[in-house]
Amino acid sequence: MTEFGSIRYIEPSQRAGMRFMKRGMEGSIVMLNLLRFRNVADYTANPELKPEVPISGAEAFNRYIEHTLPFLRESGGEVMFLGDGGEFLIGPEDERWDLIMLIRQSSAQSFLAFSSHQDYLVGIGHRTAAIEDSRLLPMAELPIPN
Repeated sequence: MTEFGSIRYIEPSQRAGMRFMKRGMEGSIVMLNLLRFRNVADYTANPELKPEVPISGAEAFNRYIEHTLPFLRESGGEVMFLGDGGEFLIGPEDERWDLIMLIRQSSAQSFLAFSSHQDYLVGIGHRTAAIEDSRLLPMAELPIPN
């Protein structure tokens, strides 16, 4: 449970992964990431990555991004937007997000190849240590009406 009294979402469930595949998304996809960081990164699950002195969740996530960018780019992906979060203008008043990211991936298949790349997975523990809660929404682009 988080400070907001809801379930934490860190990794996709097997069911969510199957639903993603069944969508059969064609062409490039954009991933909306909403991220809430821990005050202090928790490296319990990945002690081999734990720094000598405690760091914040935001600092741990920066380590994750530095590790991840080469693999993302190699797979045909890119960071389209990175921004400070905050509270919703329309949405739950007690919900806030620290960081918002939009990631474009050339295809669902390239996203899956990226997310299962062995060298990428070596550093994913920084993400796990950093995140208090998150949301990930894969989106297919629609044409904009004239």
